[in-house]
Amino acid sequence: MRGKAVSGKAIFVLCVATFLAGSLFSSRTWNLHPDITSDGRGVNHDCDHKRKLVETNTRDIMGEVKKTHVAIQSLEKTISALEMELAVSRTSRSGSKTTAEGSDSLKKAFVVIGINTAFSSRKRRDSLRETWMPKGDELKKVEKEKGIILRFVIGHSATPGGVLDRAIDDEEAEYKDFLRLNHVEGYHELSTKTRIYFSTAFSIWDAEFYVKVDDDVHLNLGTLATTLARHRSKPRVYIGCMKSGPVLSRKGVKYHEPEFWKFGEEGNKYFRHATGQIYAISKDLAAYISINSESCIDMPMRMCL
Repeated sequence: MRGKAVSGKAIFVLCVATFLAGSLFSSRTWNLHPDITSDGRGVNHDCDHKRKLVETNTRDIMGEVKKTHVAIQSLEKTISALEMELAVSRTSRSGSKTTAEGSDSLKKAFVVIGINTAFSSRKRRDSLRETWMPKGDELKKVEKEKGIILRFVIGHSATPGGVLDRAIDDEEAEYKDFLRLNHVEGYHELSTKTRIYFSTAFSIWDAEFYVKVDDDVHLNLGTLATTLARHRSKPRVYIGCMKSGPVLSRKGVKYHEPEFWKFGEEGNKYFRHATGQIYAISKDLAAYISINSESCIDMPMRMCL
């Protein structure tokens, strides 16, 4: 049995209806999945948004950390300046009290020059005595007329009273040009030795300046005195070299800093500090070192000067 033939008009209407139905279905599917691109790949806008928020928050946090670090450094500088002012004030009051009580006053001087030396440096000391450093009556004359005190600075050996100490005793008896410190000599204790020298000299002489110089340096006393005189009226004077350098945190390298973490982030630098074979400080700086000497026992010289 043959069916009834379908007209062309009906076929056309059916095609249009099918097309419209397909278009409607596709539109709804697209709206239900807006994160699907034309090539079939998914785009997770929510994850992108969260990642951007995390990155922004991280940058904000790092910025705040940096600001805090700068603020702490500024605060430390302010505290250091206030401590120095307090130390100078204490020294002034202490000096006034001593005078009022009629105690023996310190020996007056223009400058105390401490020549840092060691037990093994006899030839160096003899070289200085034969060149620029006065000896005997000339040494006394320079002290009396110019107010310039010159002393070789040395502590004692690990075995007090031993051969090394007796050799220095004999040399002192001959030349009278040593300042003995309550300090055990050692290469790794040079910063401590310098600090003790300033404190000791400050307790013996009331000088305008205190100089530290190594025993392999030849001085022109006239030029040194003239240079120091130009700075007499200035407070808290330091004359000499300053340096800074990286804090070495890696173990095994030369000059490794065991407490590197105290100086900030890895790769940080030391703040500028006194260094070199010769430098001079004024009375108020020597007072600061003397008063704070006990609290600086375990600290390098750069932390106190």
